[in-house]
Amino acid sequence: MVKLMKVSLRIVSRLLTMVTLIVLGAALQFQWNIVGRFVSTQRVQQTISTTKLSSLINTDQPPSVAEVDFSTFWQAWNLLESDYLETDKFDPKVLTDGAIAGMTASLGDPYTVYLNEKQTERSTQDLAGAFFGVGIELGYVDGTLAVISPLSGSPAETAGVKAGDLILRIKDEAKGIDESTASISILDAVDKIRGPENTPVVLTLFRNNNGNEPFDVSITRGEIVVKSAELEIVEQGGKRVAHIQLSRFGGRTDGEWDSIVTKILAERTKIDGIVLDVRNNPGGFFDGAIAVASDFVRSGTIVSQQGRYQSQDFPSLGTARLVGIPTVVLVNRGSASASEIVAGALKDQVQIPLVGEKTFGKGTVQDIRTLKNDATMHITIARWVMPNGEWIHHEGIPVDIEVQDNQETPEDEQLVAAIESL
Repeated sequence: MVKLMKVSLRIVSRLLTMVTLIVLGAALQFQWNIVGRFVSTQRVQQTISTTKLSSLINTDQPPSVAEVDFSTFWQAWNLLESDYLETDKFDPKVLTDGAIAGMTASLGDPYTVYLNEKQTERSTQDLAGAFFGVGIELGYVDGTLAVISPLSGSPAETAGVKAGDLILRIKDEAKGIDESTASISILDAVDKIRGPENTPVVLTLFRNNNGNEPFDVSITRGEIVVKSAELEIVEQGGKRVAHIQLSRFGGRTDGEWDSIVTKILAERTKIDGIVLDVRNNPGGFFDGAIAVASDFVRSGTIVSQQGRYQSQDFPSLGTARLVGIPTVVLVNRGSASASEIVAGALKDQVQIPLVGEKTFGKGTVQDIRTLKNDATMHITIARWVMPNGEWIHHEGIPVDIEVQDNQETPEDEQLVAAIESL
């Protein structure tokens, strides 16, 4: 009997990072509290004509907002430009990005966000499942940036980086970076460690069993490919089961999914069923969810969208390659968006049971629009409902068999229960 272990910290760390990207921008709304006045009345009353705003371009208001008074915005800009203490931080581009981010955040929708060029690039790489870096999953140990694990075969593993290493400093001469990691965020660390292929980055590490002195490791960046779908044949309780871990719906998911389906069909007479594991899957591409669900649902609606201007039903693609194989879907509170679309369709249309915990409850659809500055806006354009017409936003999808995972044990109780239910 194969020992069923918990979902690895590597997967959890990657998914937490992806969930952070989804809600990025929700905390970009700021409030100011004026505690004193340090400028003269004359300077407060300065107008746009006395500033350097003449260097701005394309400032005409569109007709649809002709009644909106932007004079207060420019007055605030003017005051910052003329009076803010740290003049080196007054970057018009950064301020403009912040203003747009604040505008979208003011809608109160954590999924409608503005991503600047750098954030857009990182988000695209994460969904694509490939980027140039060193191949380490990051986390914290007692508040210090740490290596959760190096990916197998990655540049980091080749350079000798080990799970549990503390990262004290990041140095990249070409990027002008030589910074301590004290108080650094995961996203900031990712930006600094990633870089062009075949370029070096130096990490200052501390390892408990390696003496008391930190040491430097130079790592040459390479292409890192992170799979979104993986298959393992598991034997448990006299059953032989295809355990599919689907961690997101990204750019590589379609190809990886097709490969898995081919392997399962080749083993069809030797397996007792399928466990489709979408725990901690934060979602991704809408079309990917339709494609996966269509392999279990021969016909009928997979999901319906209700938009501002129109509504639409999305039917099964009819591939139906896995129809007839006993299946259960494994979910938890980290299963969101596209993974909930799949779980909901299989539950409603073919009565496939859900095992684990109630899902997250994200019932909206976002469209990505590219702006002139190569930044993007993720805009909520519709709500999606399950085939039975239920909107699960903020509520989640309840499971048929509720099982809590005991963090104190090495066994994966939810996976065991899913296999037993087949």
